[in-house]
Amino acid sequence: MELARGGSILRAGDRVIQQVNDYQREVFNGDIGTITSIDLEEQEVTVQFTERAVTYDYADLSEFALAWAVTVHKSQGSEYPVIIFPIFMQHYLLLSRNLLYTGLTRAKQLAILVGPTKAIGLAIKRVTDRQRYTALADRLKSLSASAAL
Repeated sequence: MELARGGSILRAGDRVIQQVNDYQREVFNGDIGTITSIDLEEQEVTVQFTERAVTYDYADLSEFALAWAVTVHKSQGSEYPVIIFPIFMQHYLLLSRNLLYTGLTRAKQLAILVGPTKAIGLAIKRVTDRQRYTALADRLKSLSASAAL
């Protein structure tokens, strides 16, 4: 059984990623699940997440997308048995040690880097830590000073 929606075809067995926080269904941005059933009559799609099944009506299908592959940014906070990390000079602006580290730490057992050593070397050398202007240190000092009084 399959369902065409938003330029994609959804089928039972497809992996999907939740793209928004849905507090009513208790599924959150980045959660990955598998479509277990599509009910054309009831106009519902059921997705099995790690612990439970969640049912979406057709109006809410935009909350998730197919997830056969996910970006490093979408995978933050998640782990996978194996990651395949394509890293090429064409992505010059994205190449950084921070992004490489984040991608590699998503792997539980195996990480595979695909690309030229030049791109990997550039990513390792480039550190893109930026100064953050949050005033957090000042706020903590202020709180600490007022608590001491």
